[in-house]
Amino acid sequence: MVSEKVPPTLATILYPFIAALLYAFGAMVLKRSSELGIGLWRTTFVANAIVAVLFSLLWLLPGQPIDRNLLWQPGVIAMCLFFGQISQFIALEKGDVSVAVPVFGLKVILVAFLTPFLVGESVGLKLWIAALLSVLGIALLNKKDQGKSPRGLGITLAAGGVGAVCFAIFDVLVQKWGPAWGATRLLPCIFWINALLSCGLIFRFSAPLSTIPKQGWAWLTGGSVLLGTQSIIFVSTVAVYGKATSANIVYASRGLLSVALVWLVGHWFANQEKNLGGAVLRWRLAGALLMMSAIVLVVV
Repeated sequence: MVSEKVPPTLATILYPFIAALLYAFGAMVLKRSSELGIGLWRTTFVANAIVAVLFSLLWLLPGQPIDRNLLWQPGVIAMCLFFGQISQFIALEKGDVSVAVPVFGLKVILVAFLTPFLVGESVGLKLWIAALLSVLGIALLNKKDQGKSPRGLGITLAAGGVGAVCFAIFDVLVQKWGPAWGATRLLPCIFWINALLSCGLIFRFSAPLSTIPKQGWAWLTGGSVLLGTQSIIFVSTVAVYGKATSANIVYASRGLLSVALVWLVGHWFANQEKNLGGAVLRWRLAGALLMMSAIVLVVV
């Protein structure tokens, strides 16, 4: 849970960046678990169960009374989260981390576009420019050497795009309905419902959970805890402080961080994506500069 004592301007920069770093690590860990044959549906089910347990800790904190007439709101948000997570795990399973994670950053401009319509909060020109710079940076991060295409590029882009739309709506609705609920009540409800929805995935399991090897459990649990922790940090920031567009622009640095981690420590996770040509690095450095420019616009 984020601290409300941190100044809002600093909070919407610091917390999303911490979440982005944890997400980049978590994506690589879950990618490793998928390579061990755990599968999409078992990964989604276990990850959502672990994340729901982590978010339950927020319920132990002080909160305001729940209006039962508003119980449909976390249900709607949970549906967006559920389909977004499935899309996210499809992209991570079928494609490269260094492609999938940056594609999720398309959520930035979608949040900027949806906020005025769903929340009624205007988005300034500076934030629009920052959002566009982030998207351009994402495009450059995905550049490949001529003649070389990443595996599963089509499904990675499609699943990543669907996930970006779902997560964008999720963020904006949390910002819209969060104040009436309070983060310590709305967020646990959302992730409990999400875990219940995930029970429907049991019928799609390729094998029982008991057949997952110990090594697979270690990677799956570790990745789920990292994703759950970053979710608590990021979503709580949006629920407490609002400013979903600003927070998402900083959070978009997870695309840059995922690329950097693949190059620097990918071998720790048996990741082979670092074996790319020099041209890829140059394109990604250019993309990194654009994304850093977007973050600077939010800071100044």
